[in-house]
Amino acid sequence: MTNYAAFEDRLHVLRDEMTARINALNNDLHHREQAVEKDFSEQATQSENDEVLKALDHEARTIVQQIDRALLSIRENTFGTCCSCGETIAEERLQAIPYVTLCIDCAEQG
Repeated sequence: MTNYAAFEDRLHVLRDEMTARINALNNDLHHREQAVEKDFSEQATQSENDEVLKALDHEARTIVQQIDRALLSIRENTFGTCCSCGETIAEERLQAIPYVTLCIDCAEQG
């Protein structure tokens, strides 16, 4: 694999998308655009919704961390190398998930 620039560009776009998602979730989670309901049943529903938003926020933050590690691996010239076995990760796999750190064999074993 030789075209790290294309992966780097894609990773930056994904990072921007995830950051925007985190910001939107943060606004929703802290109810900055809507008042907290006064009705108890509505508060319970809002609380359940908050739990979903927290899970989505956690997932987005985890992806941002993975993207940051992938960008660092590009700078360190280790991008596309499986962190478990040291073999090259298939380009098709990196096209699907550019921040992946395991080759398909290691991922299946884990």
